[in-house]
Amino acid sequence: MTDRALTVVRAGALTTVQDRGRPGHAHLGVPRSGALDAPAAALVNRLVGNPPGSAVLETTLTGCALRARCAVTVAVGGAPCPVTVDGRPAPWGAAVGVPAGALLDVGAADSGVRSYVAVAGGVLVEPVLGSRSTDLLSGLGPPPLADGTVLPLGRPRVPHARVDVAPQPAPPAELVLRVSPGPRDDWFTPAAVRAFTSSVYRVSSASNRIGLRMDGPALERARPGELPSEGTVLGAVQVPTDGRPVVFLADHPTTGGYPVIGVVRTADLPAAAQAVPGTPVRFVTAGGR
Repeated sequence: MTDRALTVVRAGALTTVQDRGRPGHAHLGVPRSGALDAPAAALVNRLVGNPPGSAVLETTLTGCALRARCAVTVAVGGAPCPVTVDGRPAPWGAAVGVPAGALLDVGAADSGVRSYVAVAGGVLVEPVLGSRSTDLLSGLGPPPLADGTVLPLGRPRVPHARVDVAPQPAPPAELVLRVSPGPRDDWFTPAAVRAFTSSVYRVSSASNRIGLRMDGPALERARPGELPSEGTVLGAVQVPTDGRPVVFLADHPTTGGYPVIGVVRTADLPAAAQAVPGTPVRFVTAGGR
């Protein structure tokens, strides 16, 4: 086992390895996966001198703790959180040196949901179909981190960025999602279609990497029966039998039998990844993608 590695001391509620995912395999039933807040993952990679597609760690709410087997440079971004090295405060949103044997603790999110940890050289777990991402739906890629997991690292390519703190967008107090209608909005009553873009929903605590679930008004169908399974895409807003919308995120299924009332613009999905349960959500009609 290489000494250029990290050992997981505290895995947190859900910490996974993520990169840009594995697009292009939907015909095989394989989701795209990848970092839910892709701009945050790309930024922390840039801060430590990695290419933007290098594998990082994505934490969920409670952070994680890692012990360095060698001296490393790291950066933490995404959801704001306290960062310490051997108990001493370290900056969030900037490159930080972690000596060999030291403990990097990424604390619970102060706001938002997902923090990202980049290490100079990237996390070098074994790729599957060209990606090192953990896919919770299909089970492809490495399993979620557990205490004692050893993460091999690559070697740095270029020096890290020399900035004090890199600006990052704050997690949303209200989530506004622009949607293109259809392809199955005709499966809903006109009143339901109006309610979809005029009601205020809230993010459900049942949300995960597969989908952002909504609490709020149920959307009434105009047609009985079931829709034959058809392909689904990132950002699709599927409406199951309870009538409450679900926005498909990176680990979404590639096919589904519930009607899709609209598709959220890809540019709005990073904010969706940082919306805590209870966040107000509005869907607004927007042309094109």
